[in-house]
Amino acid sequence: MLKSKTFLKKTRAGGVMKIVREHYLRDDIGCGAPGCAACGSAHEGPVLESQPLDRGSSLCPQPHYLLPDTNVLLHQIDVLEDPAIRNVIVLQTVLQEVRNRSAPVYKRIRDVTNNLEKHFYTFTNEHHRETYVEQKQGENSNDRNDRAIRVAAKWYNEHLKKLSADNQLQVIFITNDRKNKEKAIEEGIPAFTCEEYVKSLTDNPELIDRLACLSEEGNEVESGKIIFSEHLPLSKLQQGIKSGTYLQGTFRASRENYLEATVWVHGDAEENKEIIIQGLKNLNRAIHEDIVGVELLPKNQWVAPSSVVLHDEGQNEDDVEKEEERERISRRHLFTPADKRIPRIRIETRQASTLEGQRIIVAIDGWPRNSRYPNGHFVKNLGQVGDKETETEVLLLEHDVPHQPFSQAVLSFLPQMPWTITDKDMKNREDLRHLCVCSVDPPGCTDIDDALHYRELANGNVEVGVHIADVSHFIRPGNALDQESARRGTTVYLCEKRIDMVPELLSSNLCSLRCNVDRLAFSCIWEMNHSAEILKTRFTKSAINSKASLTYAEAQMRIDSATMNDDITNSLRGLNKLAKILKKGRIEKGALTLSSPEVRFHMDSETHDPIDLQTKELRETNSMVEEFMLLANISVAKKIHEEFSEHALLRKHPAPPPSNYEILVKAAKSKNLEIKTDTAKSLADSLDRADSPTFPYLNTLLRILATRCMMQAVYFCSGMDNDFHHYGLASPIYTHFTSPIRRYADIIVHRLLAVAIGADCTYPELTDKHKLADICKNLNFRHKMAQYAQRASVAFHTQLFFKSKGIVSEEAYILFVRKNAIVVLIPKYGLEGTVFFEEKDKPKPRLIYDDEMPSLKVEDTVFHVFDKVKVKIMLDSSNLQHQKIRMSLVEPQIPGINIPTDTSNMANNEPERKKKKLEK
Repeated sequence: MLKSKTFLKKTRAGGVMKIVREHYLRDDIGCGAPGCAACGSAHEGPVLESQPLDRGSSLCPQPHYLLPDTNVLLHQIDVLEDPAIRNVIVLQTVLQEVRNRSAPVYKRIRDVTNNLEKHFYTFTNEHHRETYVEQKQGENSNDRNDRAIRVAAKWYNEHLKKLSADNQLQVIFITNDRKNKEKAIEEGIPAFTCEEYVKSLTDNPELIDRLACLSEEGNEVESGKIIFSEHLPLSKLQQGIKSGTYLQGTFRASRENYLEATVWVHGDAEENKEIIIQGLKNLNRAIHEDIVGVELLPKNQWVAPSSVVLHDEGQNEDDVEKEEERERISRRHLFTPADKRIPRIRIETRQASTLEGQRIIVAIDGWPRNSRYPNGHFVKNLGQVGDKETETEVLLLEHDVPHQPFSQAVLSFLPQMPWTITDKDMKNREDLRHLCVCSVDPPGCTDIDDALHYRELANGNVEVGVHIADVSHFIRPGNALDQESARRGTTVYLCEKRIDMVPELLSSNLCSLRCNVDRLAFSCIWEMNHSAEILKTRFTKSAINSKASLTYAEAQMRIDSATMNDDITNSLRGLNKLAKILKKGRIEKGALTLSSPEVRFHMDSETHDPIDLQTKELRETNSMVEEFMLLANISVAKKIHEEFSEHALLRKHPAPPPSNYEILVKAAKSKNLEIKTDTAKSLADSLDRADSPTFPYLNTLLRILATRCMMQAVYFCSGMDNDFHHYGLASPIYTHFTSPIRRYADIIVHRLLAVAIGADCTYPELTDKHKLADICKNLNFRHKMAQYAQRASVAFHTQLFFKSKGIVSEEAYILFVRKNAIVVLIPKYGLEGTVFFEEKDKPKPRLIYDDEMPSLKVEDTVFHVFDKVKVKIMLDSSNLQHQKIRMSLVEPQIPGINIPTDTSNMANNEPERKKKKLEK
């Protein structure tokens, strides 16, 4: 059956165009129920169960299927994903609405419908002759869709009666729309709200916890008090952004002060700005990483960033006790997220005693104007606090790191084993297996991306080659393996675990440039003179056979040895000599040498707990490898930009705004040093001069502080940006080419380079700058999240280390001073922490803060940035849910301030409120 609509449309030229839209209706669309004689052969295969299991519903005791409307799918997806919910009919109307309103929920519901054990059936009601409805005159699209859903629900109940004479199967319509429910009941359709239905499931009472809290009423002590202003309608907000009345940006909550945040407003390079938001009312319920609209205050109300360290301690003690009593009665509890930038979330649960001491996932449902905290619901229990597997799962979820096992669809695109290089593989490829190639990596590295070779030429010059794993040979554009690699974006390295971007067969075997095996590579080869001046550059796909896989320490030992003179050792010496010249040249051009304390854990072989914690030692060989990787990346960047001026995937590092350097300049000034920041070159020179014979660690501290001033380096498409400069490397152009096993950006760059040299063919997405820009956006997000996850892993293992250590006293240096605290760095452990001088329910010391020095006077003792102090480090276990490392001052002594060093007093140091209330 064919339905058609005809309407007239005015063209830009002023003409009139007749548009005819056809809509086909069919009789052969199956209902999804097995054994349905009415549908006959229409089924491609039954999806729903013939006899749905009794869910124990007191409202619907007979067997039944569920048919939810759009809002139930959008807001109660956590309920629908629960194993207890099966046999659900998802209408085409509902699915289309969900797709238009929420891509993440749409993906989740598609995943559920693809899970055969869930028995979710997608019914194309919009093309079924008996369930299609046309929009009535004066009826809006929302009302038409509600009516279409009811028509389909009614049709299903009448249709299922045809299965057998004694058939009791029903279709239950689930909707949270009161009017829609009333109309359904009037039309003879069994209908309930999601809450009514879930609460009727006597066999699954825990499912109630997963219900989204959609109520707009708050639960504060002063329940009638409006705390926040009303959010603007989207239409008015968009209009204001377009007119310039409001600004749009990304909301970033402060880790140090819960009453402060910044909004990064994106625009052209000159228009990027950061706006400070202070105060609970002005924050107006925004949550970290939200896209928000901002209205600027009058200039006379503008403020500088706060220097106070302030964590959310909730209301005063009396109000907390009242609310705790109220929460116990109503089964509501406050959940404290692991990330301090996320506010506490009020959830309702019947399993509070079970969840105490557990890591759980909670979803935010809404934030009423009269509530201090948002409402949410329980999603999943991850496991015991402090358990290593649980904590690893938490940090991966918290930082949105894809870590599920690779699917069979992905694995099906891997090469068959055993694998060898064939004649076909050698097409457009140079055989370099005769060269003396070796790799230099950290100990235990199995995903070896890169290797090097060096040889003297007959003309007196030298040849240097960087050979990179040819991952793009195995991952072809557009297949499932490529899509999954693009989604993951990067390999994530945790302290005891590696989350691979590509399957292990590639990462640790076929692509890894291990020694004494033939491997495919992509090579960047230079001819240089002995002054490291590049005379020729060429790129080629290749086959290599590495002669040695060395660690940095092993390579350094060879270079320094007076007795070793084999080919590999001599090659390393030649490479090291050239690398020193290259580095000197980069620094002379203004490249920065910054510093960031990195630590390495030594694990117990049986328990895998950390037994030692040391800062990483950097050798000449670290720098040697780095120099040639940088040179390869710059050489490739130039080549792909020459060939693809609009479609090159590049990496840039924006220059920091002058305000970023204020803390560095002031800190140096306090030590009678001058830091110039007008260019990268002047900054590099200033840091080189900033030294003190009596304070050798000062220069390292300055470089650590300079690192904190930097902007984040980002990937971008050359056709979408004009500023290519990499500030930190002082290079006009840069990309990533050297780590395709662990970075998807490098795979794209390999494909571009392969096309540029005629070694491979192009494909449409590779030369679509808008699609490349989307890839870059995901890569930047994944790279940032990977960094955060790695830091979280280090923080957790540091906690484990000090848990076994007890109390430790160590020397530290002050990195920052705040109005009520100092932030210190302990070089021995690469550990940073905050020492507070104010504690709740204790006498407050006299504090005088000087922002210009900067300094903090506590009673009669003055603390300056970079001062040496001695601190006590201990793991505070007084709060079961949030164990954390605490630091307190040992030296200099301040009467009435220092905390006793014996562990018996440790619990007393925690504010009284935290002892009374365990965070859920």
